[in-house]
Amino acid sequence: MLCALLLCLALLLSACGGRAAQADGPTEEAAPAATVAPVETAAPVETSDETAGVKLSDDASDFVLLSEAVPDVILEIRYYSTYNFVGERIDGYEEPLAMLTSEAAAALKGASDELLDMGYRLKIFDAYRPQMAVTHFMNWALDADDVRMKEYFYPELEKDVLFPQGYIAEHSGHSRGSTVDLTLFDMRTEREVDMGGTFDYFGALSHPDYTGITEEQYAMRMLLREVMMKHGFRPLEEEWWHFTLDNEPYPDTYFTFPINSESLAAEPEGKAA
Repeated sequence: MLCALLLCLALLLSACGGRAAQADGPTEEAAPAATVAPVETAAPVETSDETAGVKLSDDASDFVLLSEAVPDVILEIRYYSTYNFVGERIDGYEEPLAMLTSEAAAALKGASDELLDMGYRLKIFDAYRPQMAVTHFMNWALDADDVRMKEYFYPELEKDVLFPQGYIAEHSGHSRGSTVDLTLFDMRTEREVDMGGTFDYFGALSHPDYTGITEEQYAMRMLLREVMMKHGFRPLEEEWWHFTLDNEPYPDTYFTFPINSESLAAEPEGKAA
């Protein structure tokens, strides 16, 4: 009888010890993870017709090279170089070419011919701009640490105001194919005309009607503006160099093909060869 009692007592103590050991050790099921507040990061921007509610197209069939359609122009394609507000070659600019819709190029030819009679040529900084280039600008603007070109193009501004003030946007009129950035080149002096401010400067200095420049500089801005408007282009009130064909053929379409020679020869996706 005594042996039986001792045996029961030993079994009871063993069971209690096992429960204590299990309580001190790891559990079989992991506890729910604590909720962590999301960290905002400058993630790359991806744009599509579904997410942005715009029509995208890779059809370059109505586009022409400005060097062929308007042979008197001078090309200085800034986004093919590193001398621009980003400081590097921009995505989609695979060759130093300028392209426009055939309608915009024909109108620009008229402006070029008139100015040539006055002793000026048009100098092109940018024309058609693929959507991928605009996305490149968006991603650059989200990187607060990249200010390598600030002293040249936006010394008066911080990068965090570029979106709210409209300097950078998700889409650009250039991607519709009928907008051009340009200036005048004086054939007498063989120099670019002094417009009182550089192309792509972010600030009031770039407004066409800015009065803090010389009378001659202002007059040259107005000459460019008047001739471009006469030939069917509308100006932008924030940039003296920016003009869009008033009756642009694709007002709701943003094109995606890169700037290279092959784009104009390629069949767009969805079209039979």
